[in-house]
Formats: sequence, C-alpha cells, structure tokens
Amino acid sequence: MSWKPLRVLTPRSILPALAVMLVLAAGAAAHANKPVPFGDRVAGSGEAEAAPVSTQSLSTADLDLKVGPGLEAFHRQSGEQAWSYRREGATALYLSMAGDNAIVVWDDGLVTSVRPGDHEVRWHRAVPGLADWLRGDGEPGADKRTDAQRKELAQERAAAALHTVQRGGSAWVAVVTPNLTMGLRDADGDLRYNSKPPGSCLYDPLRTVGTEYAVLVPRSCTNGAGQAVSGGINGYRLDSTGWQLNTGPSVSIKALDGSRVLITDGPIVPARVFDTKAAAPEAACDSPSAPFAAVRPQGGCTDPAAVPTQDAPAGQDAPAGDQPPAPPQAQQPQQP
Repeated sequence: MSWKPLRVLTPRSILPALAVMLVLAAGAAAHANKPVPFGDRVAGSGEAEAAPVSTQSLSTADLDLKVGPGLEAFHRQSGEQAWSYRREGATALYLSMAGDNAIVVWDDGLVTSVRPGDHEVRWHRAVPGLADWLRGDGEPGADKRTDAQRKELAQERAAAALHTVQRGGSAWVAVVTPNLTMGLRDADGDLRYNSKPPGSCLYDPLRTVGTEYAVLVPRSCTNGAGQAVSGGINGYRLDSTGWQLNTGPSVSIKALDGSRVLITDGPIVPARVFDTKAAAPEAACDSPSAPFAAVRPQGGCTDPAAVPTQDAPAGQDAPAGDQPPAPPQAQQPQQP
C-alpha cells in the first residue's frame, strides 16, 4: 500500500469547504424561518402565537372542546382556557371524537386529528372538493346568502360530511362529499379507501348515517332527462368488505342503536332493518327464513299458534262475551 503524507490546507483549498458550509448554513436558516406546516398554531391560555404548548398534559375527560375560530380547550372544572389550536387563514367548523382524539373539519377543506391530552396535532388530510361544497358557491341563490347564512350552511355541511366510527377494530373517520367519500384510519391518518359515485349519481352527505361499525351513504341518480331514477346505499367499513344496497331515489336511513339502521324506501317497499355489525339484513318476523337468517329479528318472534289460551278456572263460568253463541235447539213435534 502506498502512503501519502497529510496535505497542508492552503487558502485556495479551503474555499470549496467554506462554500459548502455557507450553503448548509443558509439552508438551516431557511428551514428555521419556514412557516409551520398547514399554518398550525397551538398555544396555551393567553399565548396566541406560542407553538408548541409547554403546559401540563391533561386527560381528554378533563377538557371541554369547542370549535370556532379554531379548536379551543377549556378546563372542565374551572372553565378556564387550557389551550387553543388554530390555523392561519382557516376556520374550524365541526368537531367529532374518534376515541380520545378530536377530528376537526376546516373551511378550507382540511381535516385534522388532535390529541387533546397533550394538544398534539397528529395528522392532516385534504379532501378534494370539500371546501367548494362547504361554501356552496355557484348554487342557485348562493349570491343572495348573507354572511350568517353562509356560515350556518358551512357548519351544517361540515357536520354532515364528517363521521367517526368507534368500533370494529381501530377508530376511523369517513368524510363524505357529493362527488367523493374517503375513509381515514385515525391511528395515522392513512387513506384506506376513496370512492366516487357511478355514472350520473351523487352521494348525499345530508342523508348519510353512521353507526358504531359502519357509515351508510345514500346516492341519488338521474337519467339523461334529469329525472330521478333508482339510487342505492353504499356501506363502508375498514375491518371488512363494504356493501351496496339497491333502493329508490328517496330512501331514508335512521339509526336504531349502535349497529342497526331502519331503511325506509317509499310506501310500496316495506321498511327493513340492516345490521351494520353483521353486514346483513335482519329477517322479518313473518319470513319463512327467519329461523335460519344470519340476523334474527330483534327480540325474536312469537308464533301466535304457540300462545297458550287462558282457560277459565274450574267452577267458574267464562265471561259471556268470551263464550261462543249456543247453537239453536231443534223443536220437538207436539203430540196430538
């Protein structure tokens, strides 16, 4: 092996190294002055520009959470503000809990997850088309809405768009707009599915219903003449395959409990119950398949033929109204 002595550094040889160091220093300075991503500002009480908060961690149960203009946390016992989470140029519209985490919809179409106990912003997700639908620009009569009406509309639609599901595995979040529905895992904000309505159909966030296991999204469809035709319901879960139900254009969904919903599809089709935990319809009581159905009727069904009749006590006549009429007696011919 050849051996070479250490080279003595000359001013000319130092220049490239200094240039590299200057570039790195400039990059570090630019990174230090870079705005907080997504305009996040988390602050303690009275510290509007502080980020991040260094106050003591609290339990979610110790806090009351409110939205507007950001996510505001207050001590449950004293009512004093604990911290606030705001985003530059955006307004928080609606809040829903996914386990111990707060999911917030913002008017710029962003959805964020915050852990209230240590006021950490866990993830951000932009939902295409959400901001436009929240504002309702271009809709009939949009130019005549007052500021108060625009705010009320945005809050109403934000509440209809956001659904949190607590069971069936880990908590997750569904965001529904007329042209897109997305499913996000709350653990990390990972996108688990996105679905667009087929053909000339639109999802209806205002009729969407969530249970503890799934989210059911009605869709309405039109033909070439713009007339309403048969629609359907898309059911979504993260821990199993979703499903589709064919319905009429005006179907309605009503939650009965944590897993079951009542689906009403007009005056002709009988209302039916769907169990989102079992992902199957509940059999009707008068159905021959009820004893073999995947989901039995709630509370079971009573066979009228199996109900014992109440006999009158011995020695006591039954009420007259409960006795069948006596048959007429034949008249005996008179003896001459």
